[in-house]
Amino acid sequence: MTHQINIEGIKLYGFHGCLDEEAKIGGHYVVDVFMTTDFSEAAANDDLSKTIDYCTVFEIAKAEVAIRSKLIEQVCERIYTKLKSQFPTLITLHVKLTKLTPPMNFDVEKVSVEIKD
Repeated sequence: MTHQINIEGIKLYGFHGCLDEEAKIGGHYVVDVFMTTDFSEAAANDDLSKTIDYCTVFEIAKAEVAIRSKLIEQVCERIYTKLKSQFPTLITLHVKLTKLTPPMNFDVEKVSVEIKD
């Protein structure tokens, strides 16, 4: 049996981008994580240790967004890799990283990258 755990709208602040100003000023980011696993044992026994701890997912996203990168692709890859390493029971993983109001010469609400199994 498989189950879905989704953690959406993790709001963080980071300093990513190719422009020097982005390294100084920073910007707002949103991380969404979609995970397929089997939490049957956790559900049957009400045992957090048998499932994916939401707080750990948040802490991984927060730690990786705190490390400056020029590309959000690199940040997303780091989050994905850490989650795969932390939770070996994952069947599938989908990480989406969104940069809000990117500094561009035209009006863009957001840009995002995704990594999926």
